[in-house]
Amino acid sequence: MAHHEDVFAAHESQVRSYCRSFPHVLTTAVGSVVYDREGRAYIDFLAGAGSLNYGHNDPDMKAALMAYIAGDGIALGLDLHTAAKGDFLTAFHELVLGPRGMDYKVQFTGPTGSNAVEAALKLARKVTGRTNVIAFTHAFHGVSIGSLAATANSHHRMSGLGLHGVTRMPYDGYYGPDIDTSELLAQMLDDSSSGIDAPAAIILECVQGEGGLNMVSPAWLRRVAALAARHGALLVVDDCQAGCGRTGTFFSFEDMGVTPDLVVLAKSISGFGLPMSLLLIRPGVDRWKPGEHNGTFRGNAHAFITAEVAIRKFWAGAGFSEVVRHRSALLRAGLVGISDAMPGSRVKGRGMMQGLDVLDEDVSAAVRRTCAANGLLIEAGGAHDEVIKVMAPLTTDDATLERGLEILRTAVSQHAEDHRISRVAN
Repeated sequence: MAHHEDVFAAHESQVRSYCRSFPHVLTTAVGSVVYDREGRAYIDFLAGAGSLNYGHNDPDMKAALMAYIAGDGIALGLDLHTAAKGDFLTAFHELVLGPRGMDYKVQFTGPTGSNAVEAALKLARKVTGRTNVIAFTHAFHGVSIGSLAATANSHHRMSGLGLHGVTRMPYDGYYGPDIDTSELLAQMLDDSSSGIDAPAAIILECVQGEGGLNMVSPAWLRRVAALAARHGALLVVDDCQAGCGRTGTFFSFEDMGVTPDLVVLAKSISGFGLPMSLLLIRPGVDRWKPGEHNGTFRGNAHAFITAEVAIRKFWAGAGFSEVVRHRSALLRAGLVGISDAMPGSRVKGRGMMQGLDVLDEDVSAAVRRTCAANGLLIEAGGAHDEVIKVMAPLTTDDATLERGLEILRTAVSQHAEDHRISRVAN
């Protein structure tokens, strides 16, 4: 049905955000390309904020979902046993957890990452009998009250919400390369008069997607994991955005010598953009009573169908990880070349979540507007949206990736002078 863009301004809440920088009305999408109502194509470097790692409308997932619906497959099962859920669990354990030597129970929470973070923090507090959670600068863990308390961005935290029970500590590299913030954390936890209550959990992202593509080093992560164990806290890794292959491996932490107590997955776990999230729980801390934590839509069978296809199609061997690493190298090289056109900018991130820190929110916004005008959908992260993020689907072919980077290169070159003037002014 045709409608004018004014329908959104007339009827949708002021809370809408992405559409303010990209107002086009989208209709269809295939692979790494989306189309607006006028039929114009845009290369998608947003990918549902990391929810579409395998692109739009993967043909195998689409076929499986259509066949399931046509066969009257149950759509919603709460936490009843369903064939769709059983098939997903089998595939997930056989092809993801098993080959990595990981032993976790799977909890299906409400359909968003924030729901799963809430479950993780709630379980950690139940298991330890403690309240305090340690979270880090620039973290993003969701916007419901419990997860928002762990989120750092002041724009989301607002005021007057009563966000309690979290101690904020500096993330890896927060004070620059010469200060090891894990040592600061150790000193605070070891000092009984530091004022930090014994933590129930330490929660972190190995790559801070919304926080500006900051990364932990393996050594820092191992030290933090050891601190959690020493002080009786559960280590929680939020892999909502950095998981499902986004960093090149299925989990962002799997090559770092750490086994978290709890792992949060959402976004691309369904493979198709369907709502689904889950919490991986080390068996020794799976101490829920039946029904103690629930959610009506935790049994989204349509998401289970596409998730199983995604696991079997992309994670049955090491081939997909090799492809992602290849494209990550192309992305890195492209971004380094683009950065050269804007002195002072720098490339951040790893895998297929990399970007360009242009240091200035106005320059970032201008670059993104120019990209949209030239056929590229791209967004930003960081405290002031100063980091232009490339979150292309992992399945983006090399030629499309290069075309998108060329659009970004042109936009950055166009606004490089604005960036120079801004640096001089500041």
